[in-house]
Amino acid sequence: MKRRTRTALFLLALVCFAGVLAAHETWILPASMRVPVGRPVEFSLTSGMTFPSDQIPVAPERVERSEVRLSNEIEPLSRPRSAPRALRYVWTPRVPGVATIAIELAPRSLELKPAEVKEYFDEIHAGPAIIAQWDSVPKPRRWRESYTKHATSYVRVGGAGPDSSWKSAMGLGLEIIPERNPTAITAGEKLPVRVLLNGSPLAGFSIGARHEGRSRSAFVATDNSGRAVIALPAKGRWLFFGTHLRRTSEPNLEWRSDFVTMTTYVAPAGTR
Repeated sequence: MKRRTRTALFLLALVCFAGVLAAHETWILPASMRVPVGRPVEFSLTSGMTFPSDQIPVAPERVERSEVRLSNEIEPLSRPRSAPRALRYVWTPRVPGVATIAIELAPRSLELKPAEVKEYFDEIHAGPAIIAQWDSVPKPRRWRESYTKHATSYVRVGGAGPDSSWKSAMGLGLEIIPERNPTAITAGEKLPVRVLLNGSPLAGFSIGARHEGRSRSAFVATDNSGRAVIALPAKGRWLFFGTHLRRTSEPNLEWRSDFVTMTTYVAPAGTR
């Protein structure tokens, strides 16, 4: 009982702190990342800082787009069910292949106090250029931001076969796209990816990689073509994430950002 009370208080504190809440990653996690044809699979959509645990539920009305692609066929996900700490989707694959699940949330706004900005920068792994921009703003200064969240995940259906649709973008505003079958990676291998912002390569973008149950992340930056290679030393579920933050001169807004995540499963070494 005491443990549940402490958890509830912790979550309430997170919700009350807008800066930390905005920095939470929002990810899709299938109940199983390898399923046979015809068997329903459940996906969870949640926000938090302790991947892969569900922490903070996403309101259904925030979901602007929820789709799954399998063998180049795209279909909308059915209406989700609200759970205490996540949204739950159920989908049944009809053919073998590698399914790409994509969800995009509507933009939301936040305002930070100047004293909260440094912690926010730490949370999103902000680069020196962004920090310098903020430092150059004359006082008194405000931080009003509009942020949008984008998430993908992958499920192998049956033997997968020749389906290579996972190579193609889903058309999200910000997207991490694998350049190797993300359901055929084993521990100790590397996953090449590319990052697109509104369909164009995003250079110098910092991608975080976090293994399930770990609190620390490794980071790698994309090159001029928006590409990077991520080392995956351990088996299990992985979260890849990043935030594209930039200044804007829009009315009543100083900053705009896009948060992106991708999840996948890494098999034990020597298996496929």
